Amino acid sequence: MAAVDLNTHPGHLARRLQQAHTLLWSTLVSEETTSPQFAVLNALTEKPDIDQRTLGEEVRLDRSTVADVVARLARRGLVERVRDPLDGRRNVLRATAEGARVHRRLVARTEAMNRVFLAPLDEHERETLLRLIGRVAEAAERIRDQR
Repeated sequence: MAAVDLNTHPGHLARRLQQAHTLLWSTLVSEETTSPQFAVLNALTEKPDIDQRTLGEEVRLDRSTVADVVARLARRGLVERVRDPLDGRRNVLRATAEGARVHRRLVARTEAMNRVFLAPLDEHERETLLRLIGRVAEAAERIRDQR
């Protein structure tokens, strides 16, 4: 049987795209804070005092991944767990002052990285790419959530 053209396989292309993103992230944004960690800090900046399950839904990370990301950020002193002021039986999460500082520093860097990442595309192509990737990701997440 002949070899297949992997450039027609979306998973292969997605892996290459992820590799490019990881390289740009570590070069232009941060070697200490990962993209999922930034997503968590970003969500907690927008919606502080949410529980871990809600946070995972906000950033589209599965339960075990969001638990690991939160634990790593907490060890670094960037996120803290506090008692929910409305329900003392549960904990909520919030970015610490240091977490907010790290988030502010990384926002501009992520914007610069995205410009480099999407530079080969014109504005219309960028919008189309982001819309299509979002649709595929949402469909995959629905499949995951049904399992």
